[in-house]
Amino acid sequence: MFTLVYCLATYIDTTFAHALLVVYLFAIMDERSWRRLKKLPALLLSSLVTCTLNVLLFALRTEILIRFYAGSLIALLGCVLWVRWTWKIGFWRALSATSTAGLFQVSLLALSRFLFRNIFVNNESLQFVVVSAILWTMALVSAALLHRLRFGYWFRLLLEEGPGQRRTALILFALACVMEAFYLLQRGIQPEYFALYYLLVLVMAGLVVGLVLYLAQWFDAARKIEAQQDAIAQQQLYERDLEAIRREVRSFRHDYKNLLAGLSQQAGEGELDALRDSLSALDAGFDRRIGEKIHASTQIGNLRIPQVRSLLLSKLTAMGERGIDCRLEVLYPVEDTGMDVWDLVRCLGILLDNATEGALETETPWVEIVLLAQDGTLSLRLSNPYAGTIRPDKIWEEGFSTKGDNRGLGLPGYQRILMDCPNATAATNWAGGVFVQELTIGGRK
Repeated sequence: MFTLVYCLATYIDTTFAHALLVVYLFAIMDERSWRRLKKLPALLLSSLVTCTLNVLLFALRTEILIRFYAGSLIALLGCVLWVRWTWKIGFWRALSATSTAGLFQVSLLALSRFLFRNIFVNNESLQFVVVSAILWTMALVSAALLHRLRFGYWFRLLLEEGPGQRRTALILFALACVMEAFYLLQRGIQPEYFALYYLLVLVMAGLVVGLVLYLAQWFDAARKIEAQQDAIAQQQLYERDLEAIRREVRSFRHDYKNLLAGLSQQAGEGELDALRDSLSALDAGFDRRIGEKIHASTQIGNLRIPQVRSLLLSKLTAMGERGIDCRLEVLYPVEDTGMDVWDLVRCLGILLDNATEGALETETPWVEIVLLAQDGTLSLRLSNPYAGTIRPDKIWEEGFSTKGDNRGLGLPGYQRILMDCPNATAATNWAGGVFVQELTIGGRK
């Protein structure tokens, strides 16, 4: 019957369900800061819209299935928009996170319906308190278990490294819909079969956890194997550069007697200006043919972290092939990153790709990379020229790019990685046609 009590009960149930969803969202997003709770009141709008829709459809005597699925879809959409705004991520990533959290949430709600039908049925106040306590305890325990399994870390890795965010999101959404169907089926389950029914619900939730962990770890292992193969290939390139230096030295040694003979003749004839010019040309030729290679090899040798060295060798080679003048300075040996090495590789890869694209739009493309490791702190400074106008209010938005569609995914991803690294500080500035990205990572405590 449509009454004010029904409206209030519907709103309380909807808000309670949203609250459980938030618990799982914090676990899934691997959130360890309470500052995002400041945005929690905005989620009440989703609860209000869902409740209003349910009440309206109930007043119109709509079929229960239509009410259920319409309310679920509106609640899901509201939560997706809230997650996207709260964590500043794309729609498909937000849909994946919300669908997975919803799957766990619905598995608890299925238990709540059974509890409301079987315990303290003659005392509604006590029943609500006891059932709520049971559900919150189970929610917090299961969320803590997800944290223990590092589910949030692997889930994030799966979304970032998987073959397609849209495909992953649709699969997880489909699984959430299946769990919703399980929830509906609970209405027809006899009490004696509920234990088996709920075991199936838990098995499905466990399978989803196992699937996410397996796929994420598989992608991670594949990425590490690829990085190892790349390191081997780049080490071979490094050795070829050393061989080229050796050949240059042998060639110079072969010719130096003839060069000295010519210089001696110029000196004997008193041609001091010509002698000075010849020495300058000889010195410049040596720097160009050998000095730069020796300098680059020395700088690369200061990088003692294979993953970072492999990436830099690969990117520097690619830049050279595209006509970009590359300048690398590694002033002291770098042996520790101060953060997860793969996170640093991803950050460095994003910054180098952006620098390459920006430099190629100028008439004289160049990229300068400076790495300084000192007193337990690693500092990275990456500079490149740029053409056009920088929009500081837009460059960190996902999907925005001055280079066309399907671009602008790098810097937002870079920002998301750094959000999980409390000892990392990033800075961006531009002046005089030079764009500079700086990253400072404090040492491990």
